[in-house]
Amino acid sequence: MCGRLNITDDPLTKMVSEALGIKFQTDTNHDLCPTQRVSTVACNGTLHQLETTWGIKPQWSKKLLVNAQAETVATKPTFKKAFTDHRCVVPCSGWYEWSSFSGDGKKKYLFESDEDRPVYMAGIYYPILGQMPELVTLTTKPNEECARYHHRMPLLIPERAVEDYLRLPADRITALLIASAPRFSITETLF
Repeated sequence: MCGRLNITDDPLTKMVSEALGIKFQTDTNHDLCPTQRVSTVACNGTLHQLETTWGIKPQWSKKLLVNAQAETVATKPTFKKAFTDHRCVVPCSGWYEWSSFSGDGKKKYLFESDEDRPVYMAGIYYPILGQMPELVTLTTKPNEECARYHHRMPLLIPERAVEDYLRLPADRITALLIASAPRFSITETLF
């Protein structure tokens, strides 16, 4: 689930900067994947941009972890501290899912806001001394529209609630950990 992002710097950087009151800058990457650099927004008193790399590799895991379930992020030992102390959002233009409807193989679909607005994915990050922090994005049960394509979807934070997600204590944001119901434009892609 959600292993690829679409980042289109124009108009994303301008819209995020205006909406959140910060200077946000990112580079276009229409197929951003795990292990790559991801521009996020975090808060340490004030909102600011934070560069991260996507994925963590705990000692117990044989593979890179790029997602955590929103339903258990506050209680799972691997994610609990980061969720309590290091939340972030990933402003992006959209994300991709692979799905097969007619049995003719998997196809790649791009999910974007129906309103041509940035999508703010919930995330947590892990500070690493002397290195770029590592990012894990949060997923949730899909809304009706996304369920046709995948059994999970990114946890999307409404623009008006970004500061609450970043600033409030973890035990006060449980209402934000449920799938929102924005409308999406879904397009089959060729790459």
